[in-house]
Amino acid sequence: MPPARILRQRGALFQAIRTFFIDRGYLEVDTPVRIPAPAPEAYIEPEPAGDWFLQTSPELCMKRLLAAGLPQIFQICKCFRRHERGARHLPEFTMLEWYQREANYFDLMAECEQLLPFVASALGVGDEIVIGEGVVSLTAPWQRLTVADAFARYGAISLAQALAGDCFDEVLVRDIEPKLGRGTPTFLYDYPAVLGSLARLQPGNPSVAERFEMYIGGVELANGFSELCDPVEQRHRFEDEQRLIAKLGGEPAMMPEPFLAALPAMGPAAGIALGVDRLLMLLLGCQTIAEVVSFSPETL
Repeated sequence: MPPARILRQRGALFQAIRTFFIDRGYLEVDTPVRIPAPAPEAYIEPEPAGDWFLQTSPELCMKRLLAAGLPQIFQICKCFRRHERGARHLPEFTMLEWYQREANYFDLMAECEQLLPFVASALGVGDEIVIGEGVVSLTAPWQRLTVADAFARYGAISLAQALAGDCFDEVLVRDIEPKLGRGTPTFLYDYPAVLGSLARLQPGNPSVAERFEMYIGGVELANGFSELCDPVEQRHRFEDEQRLIAKLGGEPAMMPEPFLAALPAMGPAAGIALGVDRLLMLLLGCQTIAEVVSFSPETL
């Protein structure tokens, strides 16, 4: 169990997040943790709960709330992913997600630039945080770097070579991620379309998905995108993921039909998921995620 001062800081972080979004007109929502069909993702394994699953993300339910007419929503909730345990991973972790209609991924980047200094100030951290031996300034504007440029600048091979050799993630983790978010946070954006999952393809450039990830001190902190609202295209992508899950020896869950049925009513929107535990770890200068949660799995 962490010291009381860290638990107090954790509580202050939750309150600051809520203040930030409520003051901007967002509605706090809560959605079911146990669901019949998560979004199929080949490299994220959901935790079974009877015949259903514990959510890996509240994403599908929150988008259905957008489709029902709510324009701006946020949620702080528990998410679950099997076999994820490490210095930066927990099988049960706290996620912040927020969604806005009539917005795109650049709007989310701007909100991140406002959110982090706000919560850092609330915790008494200030506008600079110490990461290892370096200092990261939270003052906007932050670095924006396309995936193609990141591979050209830091990768041992080009983006095209990494995709052709099926080693995108390996090169990203080994060569690129450690260089990101040094001095200032980095938005790594414009992912290859094949890695877009639930993201909209860029108008006029269908080879690129309007997706970004946010990094601080080499740590991936958030994943956001302009939402795909075409149910036909989304079904095709889900089917591709289901085939890959089966190819890897898994058993795909059923298709999330209520989500697909609601998708056309959502309209243009953007959404993002941010790891609250990782954020607190970075703000407080801790080395592992277990230092900032009330109980790690090994202490239960």
